[in-house]
Amino acid sequence: MRKISLLAMILVLVSAFSLAACSNSSSGDKASEGTGEEKDGKGNTTLRFATWDSGEALKIQQDIAKKFEEKNPGVKVQVEAYGDGFDQKLAASFGAKNPPDMMYMWNFPAYYESLEPLDAYLEGDTEMDMDDFYQGLFNYSSMNGKVYGMPAGFTTRVVYYNKDLFDAANVPYPKDGWTWDDFQQISKKLSDPSKKQYGVGIVPEPDTYDLQGLVWSNGGSFISADGKAVKGYMNSPETIESIEILSNLLKEKSAVLVGGKNQQSGDDIFKAGKIAMWESGIWPLAGFKEAKINFGTVEVPSFGDKPAKGVIASSAVSVAKESKHKDLAYKFVKFYSSAEAIKMRTADLPVRISVVKEMNMEQDPLVSPFYKMLERSDDTPAFLLNSNWNEINRNLSAAVNAVMLGQDAEKLLNKAVEDSEKYMKK
Repeated sequence: MRKISLLAMILVLVSAFSLAACSNSSSGDKASEGTGEEKDGKGNTTLRFATWDSGEALKIQQDIAKKFEEKNPGVKVQVEAYGDGFDQKLAASFGAKNPPDMMYMWNFPAYYESLEPLDAYLEGDTEMDMDDFYQGLFNYSSMNGKVYGMPAGFTTRVVYYNKDLFDAANVPYPKDGWTWDDFQQISKKLSDPSKKQYGVGIVPEPDTYDLQGLVWSNGGSFISADGKAVKGYMNSPETIESIEILSNLLKEKSAVLVGGKNQQSGDDIFKAGKIAMWESGIWPLAGFKEAKINFGTVEVPSFGDKPAKGVIASSAVSVAKESKHKDLAYKFVKFYSSAEAIKMRTADLPVRISVVKEMNMEQDPLVSPFYKMLERSDDTPAFLLNSNWNEINRNLSAAVNAVMLGQDAEKLLNKAVEDSEKYMKK
């Protein structure tokens, strides 16, 4: 699964899609296009599948591709590992009118015009049980009422806590329904700067995408629901208070900066027993188990009586509009979304309700908080609401990073709004 960071989007997207926009052909019904042939030397039809994964996650995808080939004789799936250069390589392939047939996808606002809507396939597929998917995930893979990708995996964010550090300080373990006041008090009790031990780790340049859950939980937002305004949202009292919580923890020495330049990652410092709590997604869970840490997970805190809110990091599989094998590409997407393929994946969480129930994941105390947070993740991320969010986010990120260094949150967020107004008028 891709860890979303909107700052990673670069100008190559703009130039590549400018080229593609000049020559895009219209898309017809699913059965009327995609009949061109692309054979390998052995007479197989070759499908190209682009992914951002590497290592063990890449091997799993290659295994899924082999399973698909076994079920579809005469078809060869060429897995193309783009790695960290995923966005650049994918944008360039669309610009050159030579995209892969299928690809991992997360940034639908940037790419959806070059993707094949899947609605006609889904509506005509009696075997595809759409109700078996967690419906909130489609909020991240749909644009303008159309589905452009089938959910492949996801994570929400929870708080990991080191039970041994809690026990040593005679502090009760946090429970679902705890508040940010509780969080601050616990962090203070579990901090001892003389031993380089702190209540929580905070990254010096927080990803504003991840911060949305914190802001939403306080009733705030970085942008209006219609995507047309940041004034009164990005600099609202609720947003300011949310960001200040993190900076205040640092000022009070109840938190320590982690994961910055020349700093250990939060995962590593948590493993070393030097931070008692660490907020993250599913990614480090297996590593914490392997390190034999005595830990638990819990939902993120709330602001008093306000409901805690979550944000989803998701991945989906899409079909290129210019694919010569659209029907076969959809068949691969369908298999990738099947229970069989989902069970093969280990880097993220299953997207089908039946698989979660079969594997008893909701009864796993370490995993269940992720699914509880999924139920709380019904807000729409800012990058899906405004096509200029990349530019706006640069201003927001600069402000947040300065707040982490102890500067005034209200002043900085007001400046971010002022600098972003020109992008709201486009």
